[in-house]
Amino acid sequence: MASFQVRRWVPQAVPPSGLPRRARRGCDYKVYLPDPLAERAFLLDGAVAADVAQAELAVADFDRRARILVDTQALARLLLRTESVASSWIEGLAVGPRRLLRAAARLNDRPHDVTAADVMANVVALRFGTETVRQGGKITLDLILEIHRFLLQSTLQSAHAGKLRTVQNWIGSGGYNPCDAVFVPPPPDLVESLMRDLCAFCNADVLPAVAQAAIAHAQFENIHPFADGNGRVGRALIHLILRRRGLSQRTLPPISLVLASSRDDYFAALRASAYVGKPESAAAREAVNAWVERFALTTSQAVGHADSFEKHIDRLEIRWRKRLGRVRAGSAVDLLLRHLPQVPILTAQDAADVIGRSFEAANNAIAQLVGARVLTPQKETRRNRTFEASELLTAFADFERRLTAP
Repeated sequence: MASFQVRRWVPQAVPPSGLPRRARRGCDYKVYLPDPLAERAFLLDGAVAADVAQAELAVADFDRRARILVDTQALARLLLRTESVASSWIEGLAVGPRRLLRAAARLNDRPHDVTAADVMANVVALRFGTETVRQGGKITLDLILEIHRFLLQSTLQSAHAGKLRTVQNWIGSGGYNPCDAVFVPPPPDLVESLMRDLCAFCNADVLPAVAQAAIAHAQFENIHPFADGNGRVGRALIHLILRRRGLSQRTLPPISLVLASSRDDYFAALRASAYVGKPESAAAREAVNAWVERFALTTSQAVGHADSFEKHIDRLEIRWRKRLGRVRAGSAVDLLLRHLPQVPILTAQDAADVIGRSFEAANNAIAQLVGARVLTPQKETRRNRTFEASELLTAFADFERRLTAP
């Protein structure tokens, strides 16, 4: 039975110097103990079930149509990057597309850009997770720990990378103690068993995939199994489930981007999912249905935006081809046009690598794209000259800004 358990916070006998008095006091606090999920029966209300079905149809339909659209793979990579950025935004890690892409290319003007490095780590972690899980595969605790390791291994929190927490954490206080916390997750001794139960739930096929992803995400956030990076790993789990269930094999609905548009409401909805009582109680059913409905509507909205953006990229490429005139199919220019959404900031060597042609052929293709104002030279460096698809980056930034606007 889910409950809040009262515990006593005992301050350190010799607290660090300089702490304010409120940080040195003891207090009673309430820690949340969620119900296990595996083998539990869930009952979705009729309207909620309809929203879930509509969201699943939207995800599957977009994924199916994207298989025959131009630049599917490049778009998938772009959406993966967008989803990773948005998930980081929710945690307060804001970084623009140019800055992030320069960090990815190791061409950043600020080599010690910690925020960009943290966001890039999220891109790598999400890519690893979605490339590892296949339809019908398994989501394991080891996989989740590995995603977390990718997320934190190159950050200032690297000591916690790939490890379940061994101390009590909390959300929404000054950080010194849980006395004024908004939410306190389960104690550390329960984390591993709850995570293994969560993985068992993720590997079942009883619920619709969107409802399963919603419930699993909320449970993950209520467990809060890591010292840092919980939100980003928890949102990655959404995509692992959608991929495992076969809904999104080639695309990545920008769900985090839509959640970022109402960050406070998103957090409040997650907190409201932490019901008290038996799993079959009215309170439990109401909390689960409210969260699943919100999540399903968010998913449908994310797919609609992704579909519109894909069409926008198609129109942009058509304009580029009109500027260029006749482009021979299969030529270096043709291939590079198709891959620009994947590498909107690139060097000649990047272009050669991505289209599988010689450096000379890639360099000549870049020259043609510069002449047609598709690419813009950026700067000279000792080793490489960089080029930027400015219109694509602007479209990318507008897409993010439109989705994250409240």
